[in-house]
Amino acid sequence: MTPGLGFFYGGMVRPKNIISTILQSFISLGLISILWVVIGFSLTFGDDIGGIIGNPLTYFMFHNVGSAPNPNLAATIPLALFAMFQLKFAIITPALITGSFAGRVRFSSYLLFITLWSLLIYSPLAHMTWHPEGFLKTKGVLDFAGGTVVHMSAGIAALAGAMFLGRRKVHLEGKSHEPANIPYVLLGTGMLWFGWFGFNASSALAANDQAANAFVTTNTASASAMLSWIFFDAIRGKKPSAMGACVGAVVGLVAITPAAGYVSTASSILIGTIAAIVSNLAVSWKSKSTLDDTLDVFPCHGIGGIVGMIATAIFAKDVGLIFGKTETFIVHIISTIGVSIFVFVGSYILYWFTNLLIPIRVT
Repeated sequence: MTPGLGFFYGGMVRPKNIISTILQSFISLGLISILWVVIGFSLTFGDDIGGIIGNPLTYFMFHNVGSAPNPNLAATIPLALFAMFQLKFAIITPALITGSFAGRVRFSSYLLFITLWSLLIYSPLAHMTWHPEGFLKTKGVLDFAGGTVVHMSAGIAALAGAMFLGRRKVHLEGKSHEPANIPYVLLGTGMLWFGWFGFNASSALAANDQAANAFVTTNTASASAMLSWIFFDAIRGKKPSAMGACVGAVVGLVAITPAAGYVSTASSILIGTIAAIVSNLAVSWKSKSTLDDTLDVFPCHGIGGIVGMIATAIFAKDVGLIFGKTETFIVHIISTIGVSIFVFVGSYILYWFTNLLIPIRVT
């Protein structure tokens, strides 16, 4: 999926930024993999400390991460397999942020930033959401495969980055943005769509009914969002485009991620449709503002993730709002606000700190 993201983003930027943009995704495969083995997995899934973070010594350097299952984390598969599956989420999340500042950051400062962000933002958030004793988990937050942990966090960090880094010269001059390579975008979308089946369905941690349901809802929501984006463009007087189809499909994947294992196929059609329309409007509003989020990461991943988390609380089987239950909905609204504040403020501080050590913007 991360190489797919590289092509997806790389095809959208200007020609001179293609390789650097793709590399920002690829390098995450290397950097976060090592970070995860050394301390990241421990901080995320180690012994609970106050519901906020894991003990950094529990699995330091993958100590005790072997073939034996952990009954609390994944009772049916080896702990090493669970750890490597979770690594894919840890890798792609900081890579998602890069679309917001594509074409204007130093490579060295980027490496420092995603290292700090992974340890200080991603790991605590993933622990709170997915660890059995995590704060959000115990409060009843449902996030099947990363609506909060991956997409909301990346989208909101992208918003903070776009605001901190300021506008590009071409943006200040009001020049139109022409994607460099649409076939790359199409290729990246295909890789992401296919990879997302592993992302979502495998979050059941078993080959069972829930995994099959997540597979079906993931594909259906993406298909629904792709068509909705194109038709909504047509209603607004725009021509259908390859870019619109690709972005719509990805927005559908984003929105269904937290809900995939909890909602029906019919609900996934609604989720994809609603997310596509809301994100489409958000992209339009952003384009008229002074915010220079190069590749619309916040309108697509941030807003899409928020829509997905709220939709999960509405449509989740037995506990959703449509089943007459309000507790999950209230918890999701409060947690969405709390997580947004935590990620935005934390990310902005990390941009500022990184900039103190290594100036982030290129000249």
